[in-house]
Amino acid sequence: MKKMKWLALLSALILLFLSACGSSSTTTIKIGEVTRSLFYAPQYVAIEKGFFEEEGLEVELQTTWGGDKTMTALLSDGIDVALVGSETSIYVYAQDSKDFAVNFAQLTQTDGTFLVAKEEKPDFTWEDLKDSSFLGQRKGGMPQMVGEYVLKQYGIDPHNDLTLHQNIEFANIPGAFLSGDYEYVQLFEPTASVFEKEGNGHVIASFGEESGHVPYTVFMAKQSYIEENEENIEKFTRAIYKAQQWVQETDSREIAETIQKYFEDVDLDILTSSIERYKNQDSFAPDPILDEEEWNNLKNIMDEAGELPDGDISYEELVNTEIAEDVINN
Repeated sequence: MKKMKWLALLSALILLFLSACGSSSTTTIKIGEVTRSLFYAPQYVAIEKGFFEEEGLEVELQTTWGGDKTMTALLSDGIDVALVGSETSIYVYAQDSKDFAVNFAQLTQTDGTFLVAKEEKPDFTWEDLKDSSFLGQRKGGMPQMVGEYVLKQYGIDPHNDLTLHQNIEFANIPGAFLSGDYEYVQLFEPTASVFEKEGNGHVIASFGEESGHVPYTVFMAKQSYIEENEENIEKFTRAIYKAQQWVQETDSREIAETIQKYFEDVDLDILTSSIERYKNQDSFAPDPILDEEEWNNLKNIMDEAGELPDGDISYEELVNTEIAEDVINN
């Protein structure tokens, strides 16, 4: 009889323990990524390796296709966190937004595009771009501004020394280059490598190597959201930092295998070589801190492109490094 009572008590305790474990709260955070890109490998790693889950977070990832659409989704509360170029936070701030976007965790620290030519260019020099037909990116976006910045470093005026086309939507640029009469284009990986493999283009230069460190893609949230959810933002940043460290320490093949589900139509070897390209030029930020030198480089690039708004673009207001610093130190 006593044995039965003990068994009943033990069963009750086990059920109570399981119930307590099951009741632990999980917070959902909605992320909007500006595009689907291998350039964002650490984000996919954070999901697939369970780093968000370890922090008690469940992320809902959606691709919002373009900086303007991403920021509209963020400001209208369609998403909680945006993964987008940090220049967008400057544009919003310049519009005197009362609840502006704050950059809190940097993901990539170089431009992610490569110069792709339709024909082979074994002896390529930047001078070859003069008088050519160049399929550019969206006006005011980071790829286009960095592209113009690099060309100017080589004495090329992108609006007068070549024919610059900017009338194609971001998602349609690869197809337009393939079917059009353009000689050059800026492409992200793995698209650039796919074009190479299929004989539709040739990677001849890297804009990331030419432009230096810049806060190219950053996680940002509205000021009010960060203030009201600081603990969850810290957990989010910690998950990203774990992924950044893992990417730094892991070979490209294993990274590619880990995130292959996000690029189902791309051969594993292409994913591997593309990740290796990004790793070789230090595109993946090793930690989430956006430092002031990178911020100033961003402003110089925007200024060169004629896109930097008038007035003080405050690093102190638009960048929060305290959360990332706490994560790294603890």
